[in-house]
Amino acid sequence: MAKKDGGLRFQPSGGARAPQVPVGKKHKLTIERLANDGRGIGFSEGRTWFVSGALAGEQIEARVLGAHGKVVEARVERILTASPERRDEACVHAKVCGGCSLQHMPHADQLALKQRMLAEQLSRLANLEPQEWAAPLVGPELGYRRRARIAVRWDNKAKRLDVGFRAAASQEIIAIDDCPVLVQPLQPILRALPQALRELGKPQAIGHVELFSGNACAVLVRHTAPLSEADLARLQAFCAAHAAQLWLQGEGAPQPFDPAQQLSYGLDSWGLSLAYRPGDFVQVNQPVNEAMVAQALDWLAPQADERVLDLFCGLGNFALPLAQRVRELVAVEGVASMVERAAENAARNGLGNAHFFQADLSNPLAEAGWAQGGFSAVLLDPPRDGALQVVRQMAALGAARVLYVSCNPATLARDSAELQAQGYRLERAGILDMFPQTAHVEAMALFVRQ
Repeated sequence: MAKKDGGLRFQPSGGARAPQVPVGKKHKLTIERLANDGRGIGFSEGRTWFVSGALAGEQIEARVLGAHGKVVEARVERILTASPERRDEACVHAKVCGGCSLQHMPHADQLALKQRMLAEQLSRLANLEPQEWAAPLVGPELGYRRRARIAVRWDNKAKRLDVGFRAAASQEIIAIDDCPVLVQPLQPILRALPQALRELGKPQAIGHVELFSGNACAVLVRHTAPLSEADLARLQAFCAAHAAQLWLQGEGAPQPFDPAQQLSYGLDSWGLSLAYRPGDFVQVNQPVNEAMVAQALDWLAPQADERVLDLFCGLGNFALPLAQRVRELVAVEGVASMVERAAENAARNGLGNAHFFQADLSNPLAEAGWAQGGFSAVLLDPPRDGALQVVRQMAALGAARVLYVSCNPATLARDSAELQAQGYRLERAGILDMFPQTAHVEAMALFVRQ
């Protein structure tokens, strides 16, 4: 028999727990300021609200997306009193699509938000401010993205194939017939793709689709089951009609439908061409990428008699232009397939002074053969989790100058503090607007050994 309840009731030490705000509830708020990710912050009934699509000073009606404790995440449902800074979104899907979160904000304000985020992280986490703030590196606000991932899902109940982009804070797929941030060559492919996929004999086999634009357009079809000859023919005919390469990915790595096909992009200012395959990391914004490489060379100021190190080198985006300027370029990357392609890119571009190595950059560097002899300068472009283990060993490499390219201001700030402890001074820093219309921040920082 179950033991009877003795009647005692215990409360948490903080008092009665407030009921959670239900998802979907609408609530009126005044937005006080913006968070670092561009969401509006409001306060109501003891809770802090983070509202996507809101601007400071606005009165809005928000719809709850989720809540935990005293924090509520929401999106704008209706603007009651608009900020004078608000502008109409360039995309009709901007309010629901998860791709762009700042289209309602003027571009100058987007840049100011990103600059503030970088400055706050450097100040708060490293107590640092550069001797010089560089002007933001910018490109076109729209029509810049040369790569896109298209979500595809078979709705078995409705017997329907959903094609589009993921909704904000949701797994729902939003049908997109136009995407203003895509480069122009991909626009007609995006518009025609949903119908082409729905005409397949077995659309259920499609996992997702990726679009690429470089020396040619390419369509990567990820399939979860073998495709019939008829469906392969339909996909090839679709790609041929749009002058695009067809790539396929089943269990293994992506493969071109025609083995003779090659995908590449140019660094035109240096007369370079870099081959890549779907799945490789490539900067999505070609104009800003070229400006970023040019700025990196300008800040790092490599000399003809120097030996320079490029860490997290990828396909050679920085390494190949650097190799044109220096006596010897040593480039290191953790992914073996990327090292192989980077070396092939160097050979194809006639750069015999560039040497590529695969290494786990979380391990000590000084013991590696390629690290012997030291370096005049180091460039590093790590992933979002930064390069803490690398910068802890920077002084041992002997570099007088270190250029850090970052996609995460928080880890850049953390690593900057370590570089300062290693005897480096933060001489210059600035943001790179690689992803306009979003809150994503890329940054560049130059450190000089004192």
